[in-house]
Amino acid sequence: MAESLEQNYANHGRIDPLFHGFLVPVAAISFIAAVVNVVRFPTFGSAWLVVVSIAAVVAVFKMRLYSLKVQDRVVRLEERLRLQQILAEPLRSRVPELTVGQLVALRFASDAELPSLVTRALNEKLSKDDLKKAVAVWRADFFRV
Repeated sequence: MAESLEQNYANHGRIDPLFHGFLVPVAAISFIAAVVNVVRFPTFGSAWLVVVSIAAVVAVFKMRLYSLKVQDRVVRLEERLRLQQILAEPLRSRVPELTVGQLVALRFASDAELPSLVTRALNEKLSKDDLKKAVAVWRADFFRV
């Protein structure tokens, strides 16, 4: 089971089998089939099928983006609460300066290394990816959608 594995930067990405293995391919194949159909049989109905298949592709990706946005908002809240408990002043008062991306990346940092990573994030304007790479002791998050 994936949850029993150690998580790190190299393996922290998640694949949702139903989304990545079913919804995306079905939407893509449907779009391709609709385009082939409109080229072979150019009618209003076949052209409309292309429009509908584009709408389906957009809907599939928007659903994914919406769930990730909501999750980022929850992670932002969780990490701000965690930082308020762990950080000392004056670093605690600088928490609002962190970007959502930085907060999302900091969720992987252990409590011990969090103060130094927050300092680096604020002073060096580290990106989400750079922060994840800087984490030495990884705090696993297996609940990511």
